[in-house]
Amino acid sequence: MRMRKKGFAILGSIIFFIVLTQCTDGKRGSESNPKGDLKAMREKMVETQIKARGVKDPRVLSALLKVERHRFVPEEHLNSAYSDQPLPIGEGQTISQPYIVALMTELLELKGEEKVLEIGTGSGYQAAILGELAKEVYTIEIIESLASMAKKRLSEFGYQNIKVKAGDGYLGWPEAAPFDAIIITAAPDHIPKPLIEQLKEGGRMVVPVGTYTQELKKIIKRSGKIETIDIIPVVFVPMTGEGVKEKR
Repeated sequence: MRMRKKGFAILGSIIFFIVLTQCTDGKRGSESNPKGDLKAMREKMVETQIKARGVKDPRVLSALLKVERHRFVPEEHLNSAYSDQPLPIGEGQTISQPYIVALMTELLELKGEEKVLEIGTGSGYQAAILGELAKEVYTIEIIESLASMAKKRLSEFGYQNIKVKAGDGYLGWPEAAPFDAIIITAAPDHIPKPLIEQLKEGGRMVVPVGTYTQELKKIIKRSGKIETIDIIPVVFVPMTGEGVKEKR
């Protein structure tokens, strides 16, 4: 009797393994996740993390639904691609929390004809969102390996309106200035003067500012001067580079 039970147990294990292999095509669960599930996860992310927190711009919401965030995160974090948190992307850097990406993007007030500068390309996810919403996007990443990967990834995804370069973001991209909007995804301890100079009259800049404590700020340039609006407390990796050492 024990032998029969053991035989049934072995047979059951074999059947389970065959079914599991057929369902996953011999791959790990994260690799076999059907696109429909990921699409549903993305829709849920937008509904519960973005819209529920007050982001209303329909163009921003549409871009977040379209851009596949899971394609911008490392394989080991694939199952967390649509979770309400930042994720590591290597080199001590992160891809921002979806809500923060949405909020910062909405604050730029993009209509579709703008030239936008992004400081801190990272994985390229924020640049892809901007690429859906603006005419031209210029994005700078100080870490060459990340800049190279983001450039390759964005090109493979068909974003012909995004230019990527490795460099010191604090100094901006003067040869392409002025910009209608500037977004900074790393925290300087003060608003970089070169970026203010490269911001077009009437333009908007969104930047986290601070060291131990940081505040997300919206900057509007009017008559050569800046108006500053405090948005919310945030936590970003610090801005690095030679330009950061420049005195205020």
